[in-house]
Amino acid sequence: MSRKSFSGILRPCLAGALLAGLLAGPAAAERVIEGRVTVVRDVDTIVVAGTPVRLNGVDGPETSTRAGREARSFMGRLVGGKHVACRLNGERTYDRWVGVCYLDGQDIGAIAIANGQALDCPRYSGGRYRKLETRAARARLPRAGYCR
Repeated sequence: MSRKSFSGILRPCLAGALLAGLLAGPAAAERVIEGRVTVVRDVDTIVVAGTPVRLNGVDGPETSTRAGREARSFMGRLVGGKHVACRLNGERTYDRWVGVCYLDGQDIGAIAIANGQALDCPRYSGGRYRKLETRAARARLPRAGYCR
């Protein structure tokens, strides 16, 4: 194979690999964001300084249910308009970054679960919230299929 034809094959491959690395690089890195909670979508999704964050390992009820609306209201009272810090793990789900958020040093996902507003999602939490689940929440809230 001539040098010219080899470089003609290699150049597009290198360019593609470089572009893929640039696109994947920032998303794969952990980072911390801080700011005010401007929107509470539901008990497991908040918007911090314009960045939607999915609380890692928290299984909350859907807002189409009464339990989901109550849980969203709980989270709104807890963090709405307040300053939080979120440790993002670099993963995304839909339009949201995934992470653990803290209010005054306390994990807000843990607070929601301990108050019966959500359940542990062991697939993503590694079971770190399991002991915080209330008996009432286990009886009342359905566990998402992807959390089992």
